[in-house]
Amino acid sequence: MNRYRYDFGSDNTAGICPEAWRALEEANHETDESYGGDRWTRRVRELVREMFETDCEVFMVFNGTAANSLALAQVCRSYHAVVCHERAHIHTDECGAPEFMSGGAKLLTISGENGKLDLRAVEETLAKYRDVHSSKPRVISVTNSTECGTVYTRDELAEVAALARRHSLLLHMDGARFANAIASLDCTPKEITCQLGVDFLCLGGTKNGTGGGELVVFFKKELAEEFDYHVKQGAQLASKTRFLSAPWCGLLENGVWLRNAQRANASATLLAQKIRDAVDVETRFPREANALFVRLPRELADALHARGWRFSEFFEPGLYRLMCSWAMTDERIDEFIADLKAAHRV
Repeated sequence: MNRYRYDFGSDNTAGICPEAWRALEEANHETDESYGGDRWTRRVRELVREMFETDCEVFMVFNGTAANSLALAQVCRSYHAVVCHERAHIHTDECGAPEFMSGGAKLLTISGENGKLDLRAVEETLAKYRDVHSSKPRVISVTNSTECGTVYTRDELAEVAALARRHSLLLHMDGARFANAIASLDCTPKEITCQLGVDFLCLGGTKNGTGGGELVVFFKKELAEEFDYHVKQGAQLASKTRFLSAPWCGLLENGVWLRNAQRANASATLLAQKIRDAVDVETRFPREANALFVRLPRELADALHARGWRFSEFFEPGLYRLMCSWAMTDERIDEFIADLKAAHRV
């Protein structure tokens, strides 16, 4: 068997960060109320409100698929539609869960460079859906950072929000890697969410240092009415919620979430530079968060796999995604580059 070195395929492969682990261990040494009545879950809600500097409703679910799907189902009926990028996770990687949870709401996919919505194409699509013969657009969904590893700037999001308001649509953000977007933009969380008009956010933690549990944050609080029933009916209410919430406390207190994202982003920057210095390969998409996309000959990719490195083709043949997590080290990057050079010479 080949020696396993490191999995660049996803930032999900990293473990729980030390601060989250300590909080989980502390929660395990005590008893507390079940089904979200515990002090850890109450504290998570406080920390999220502090993070965004606003009063908002916060709910815990097990994973990102549930967060996106239940959140969209909360605001959509079966005849509604959600506008999203053609590479959005809710379209390509949720196994139809948003449609299933909402009873059939349609996803209207839009093209756009670097994983971002082309707003002219959004306008053209909305113009086609005007009466009862078609699904009624209800939500625009953006992903930040995007599936292509790029980041919507504040100005870009302001344009999306303005478009949503013109058409009386809600604005949803898939924030599985929201921390990486904030680290890239060097702004406060509110500046690219509630301050601009984002109505609800799915906030990811597992890619940032927790072991499980994602948050659904409603900035427009009236949208959250009876969402707890949606959580329960969707089999997402944990009896021992504190074991999902405690790691979040460790992540959100003292800025750990931001430092983890900064480390992951910096690692991706370093990896990109060292790859360019080592071999002549083409990169795809601007490197703005913690993902790097490179074109590699199949033989070179296979040789690296044989040396124990894990990464996958993404979007198209010959294009590979290398994802850096909070746990990436400069030493691990140097090991990868050494093997890359060796395999390239063969």
